[in-house]
Amino acid sequence: MSELAFTRKTSMERPQPALIVGGRQAAPQRTMPNLASVDLNLLVALDALLEHRNVTHAAQHVGQSQPAMSRALSRLRGMFNDEILVRTSTGLAPTPRGERLATALPSVLEAIREMVTTRSFAPGEWRSKATMAMPDHQALVLLPRLLPRLRERAPLLDVVTDPLLAGALRRLELGEIDLAVGQIGDTPPGYFRRSLYSDRFACLLRQDHPALAQEWTIESFSRLRHAVIASGSEDGFGQVYDGLAKLNLPDRDPMLVPNMLTAPAMIAETDLVLTVPHRVATRIAAMMPLAVVEPPLELPPYEVALIWHERRHRDPDHSWLRGEIAAAALAAVQGSQAMGSGDASAS
Repeated sequence: MSELAFTRKTSMERPQPALIVGGRQAAPQRTMPNLASVDLNLLVALDALLEHRNVTHAAQHVGQSQPAMSRALSRLRGMFNDEILVRTSTGLAPTPRGERLATALPSVLEAIREMVTTRSFAPGEWRSKATMAMPDHQALVLLPRLLPRLRERAPLLDVVTDPLLAGALRRLELGEIDLAVGQIGDTPPGYFRRSLYSDRFACLLRQDHPALAQEWTIESFSRLRHAVIASGSEDGFGQVYDGLAKLNLPDRDPMLVPNMLTAPAMIAETDLVLTVPHRVATRIAAMMPLAVVEPPLELPPYEVALIWHERRHRDPDHSWLRGEIAAAALAAVQGSQAMGSGDASAS
């Protein structure tokens, strides 16, 4: 044998030094099993075997035959590389690994059952927070009916309303808000829409407005300066009425008002006119010295919808909440019909 061949052979046969970490021999690296190769049904069989420590009784407990349970035990021994249960003079007894499995397995199986079970929903026990984006004029109509219902049926639920409607669809998708209430046409793919109610438009003027003493026509309506609520949203949510440009009004820019709380105070002190949904108008007129007048021309109807993303669609909590919102909207419609019976009209 040549010297070179001898050198190669001895170098190949020389044992490699053990890796030392911090003055100690490193522990062997743990290999994580591939869960795709694990039959979770075997864990159910293992739970029965460890509880009954008898193949026949364990098979009866899970509804299997005794041979099928014996095969399951054999597979479990291979999966865990341990006997799990061994025969003794008093029957089957767990190995140390089997004892550890008997302690850990019940909670693991319970967690899996909880994961795959459709839980029953109890509104009275729902402790959570729901965030809804809605313009303030819709909050004025909806919340007085919704909040008492939720206080009675789900007292532990906190409802947060957000009047900022910019990017509402995107925020629904990201889960930043749970629901949105407003005016929108067709919803894009991935979103759901439920109509809450339709409304017609009405005009709000101060009760002693000069226009109320005159003939109420399209011409007199056009001569007035109009206030417009800013929606602050490019998604269409929160729109109150932005069709004034189509009415060929004189070249007088409407006064942009930031929200529905500011607008009535301005209307009550000026000659401005505000066009809003009728139900909103009647609620405001019940609190302030304002007159509700039908517009002197036909305006398209105003539809209020509830919008949510598909990620919330099958959630039992939010499904229940959507039903409560729809019920509150119906109550608001019925209540506003009673309030609207005394509306003022221009001569």
